[in-house]
Amino acid sequence: MKLPYLWLCDLVKVPGDAASVADALASRGFEVASITPLDGARGKPLDAVIDFEITANRPDCLNVIGLAREASAAFGVPLQFPERGMPPAGQPHPIDIVIEDAELCPRYCAQVFEVRASAHTPAWMRDRLEACGMRSISAIVDVTNYVLLETGQPTHAFDYAKLAGRTLRIRRATPGEKITTLDGVDRALDADMLVIADGERPQAVAGVMGGARSEIGAGTKLMVLESACFKPGSVRRTSKALGLKTEASTRFERGADINAAPAAIERIATLLQQIGAAQPLGPTIDKYPSPRQPLVLELRAARIERVLGMHVADEDVPRILEPLGFSVSSSDIDRRSLTVGHRWSVIVPSFRVDVLREIDLIEEVARHDGYKGLPATFPELSAAQPAPDPRTLRDRLLRQILTACGFSEAMTFAFIEAAAAAPFTATDGAERPLVAVANPLSEKFAVLRPSLLPGLIDAAAHNWRRQQTDIRLFETGTRFSVSGETRAVAGVWAGSGSGAHWSGAARPADFFDVKGVVDALATELGAQLEFAPAEISYLVPGRSASVSVGERAIGVIGQLSPALLEARGFGASEPLWAFEIETDAPAHGAADLRAQSLPRFPSIVRDLSVLVDGTLPAAAVRGTIRSSAPATLVHAIEFDRYTGKGVPDDRVSLSLRLTFRSPERTLTDGEIDAAMDGIVSALVAAHGAVRR
Repeated sequence: MKLPYLWLCDLVKVPGDAASVADALASRGFEVASITPLDGARGKPLDAVIDFEITANRPDCLNVIGLAREASAAFGVPLQFPERGMPPAGQPHPIDIVIEDAELCPRYCAQVFEVRASAHTPAWMRDRLEACGMRSISAIVDVTNYVLLETGQPTHAFDYAKLAGRTLRIRRATPGEKITTLDGVDRALDADMLVIADGERPQAVAGVMGGARSEIGAGTKLMVLESACFKPGSVRRTSKALGLKTEASTRFERGADINAAPAAIERIATLLQQIGAAQPLGPTIDKYPSPRQPLVLELRAARIERVLGMHVADEDVPRILEPLGFSVSSSDIDRRSLTVGHRWSVIVPSFRVDVLREIDLIEEVARHDGYKGLPATFPELSAAQPAPDPRTLRDRLLRQILTACGFSEAMTFAFIEAAAAAPFTATDGAERPLVAVANPLSEKFAVLRPSLLPGLIDAAAHNWRRQQTDIRLFETGTRFSVSGETRAVAGVWAGSGSGAHWSGAARPADFFDVKGVVDALATELGAQLEFAPAEISYLVPGRSASVSVGERAIGVIGQLSPALLEARGFGASEPLWAFEIETDAPAHGAADLRAQSLPRFPSIVRDLSVLVDGTLPAAAVRGTIRSSAPATLVHAIEFDRYTGKGVPDDRVSLSLRLTFRSPERTLTDGEIDAAMDGIVSALVAAHGAVRR
């Protein structure tokens, strides 16, 4: 909102210069974009133009009077309102006003004027319009634009002779109706749009722009001036649907003062008579079907002190609020709380559409009593601080582990497109509906993610398209389903499994690289994971597994489907491996880390080779060994898997290295032999193993 300083001075005699006014209003919530020294085009100095950034909740300050009111309260000087209210000069001409939709147009005012074509816009008015960024057009249009800037109330003039039936009907458009607006564009209307129509067709889009058919011109003898109040949401939708943003729509869609409609006509009538451009014929027609009662709020001194943290003198509250347009009356007893204290009954002016609650009044007191006076205090700290959220600590630990494993953290959107989410709606064979966003910004953000993997796949594709072939990304975050939310950690791995080195070619990443990362997470979380082959729709069969803790499945691991990757733009020839683990599982926690002394006694290592079924998981063999071995078995790991000559086709030779050690003494060969015999017997009984 551009404010010429001398225009402001006509309404309120502020001390100082434009800079002091800008500083005073800036400290009360109105950001100053610039202060531009300006001279009038005809030699009359305008001193300066202050450009204020007005927030969307303060439409009352999108005009000179609104900012002058703020300056009046800031400097403690009275506000002089512009002259208005000169009596009509001629006999009325008939015009019928019909409001068919009072919800979208609660008030509509109009007045007929006799136009005098010989009038010209005075120089002082042209200077002020140009200083505010408007060009001079004609005396009638210039006056309506001037009053728009002065009061914030948009108006529109119709050529009386071009109105069929001498009628203005405020109604919704009918499907298929069209109007040519003042900018010369033919626009199609729909039933949600409010129009101002005569007896035959629309003549204006309500609150947005008038129509070219009834535009006043050099031959206009009589005009009808409208000034109305329209529902903000209706104007906003219409303006957006038509792609038409105007000075009028900017003000109406933020909330217009319902009582400004007749006052604006009175002000325009006064100016038109003063410059000899037109004379009002008859009184203003004011259609106001359901008059609104003013909003009355209670303001308590105790509440002010509690919210602001400082005492505001009782006599200062009316002094602050009344210059801003509020009517304040007081009482000494707060009967609801049965406590003695001061309270006020405050009538909110109709132009303050942003003041709806007591806290809004307290904000007004704080703004004009001075934010600088608010005490700077720290919140009181209780003796016992609450424990940090364990999920925060766990996520921090997961980030440390995965970063140490060479991964980089990604942060993707929780809103994704339905096509990206669809493959991840079922991991256990049961389809689950996606959680749709009620009002998505676009189809790219239509649903909430059921998994962290869609975002990571898109991030990997983004990197691959930029010649990044070695990709390791992870993310911790929330997944969404119709049954609730869960936290998870997920990662993707493409390219080499080890860094490039001169001594040999890089090895591509494989299933066991990713499994090693998941094992590292499990170790730090203190969880005992089990892996089992599984058929998962978005993973390659035979290269995928489910991850569980006991009987509960908590995640998946494996190679992502090439068809899925191609659909998401990841066209690398090498596979993309992935894992996703639920972190809300009850078995998860921090590993119990304890320092232990180095072993004092030597360990004994024995190798064991057995023939087992080719489909038997190695984890089952290890499990049998651990369950049948004595407590002195400290380590068991496979070091060879052989098929071929000497081994039946349906069998494999599995070699494991077993390490025994006691913390109390040196073990004997006899003890180890007995342990090995027990392990072999258990393998034979459980899996039909044959020792080699």
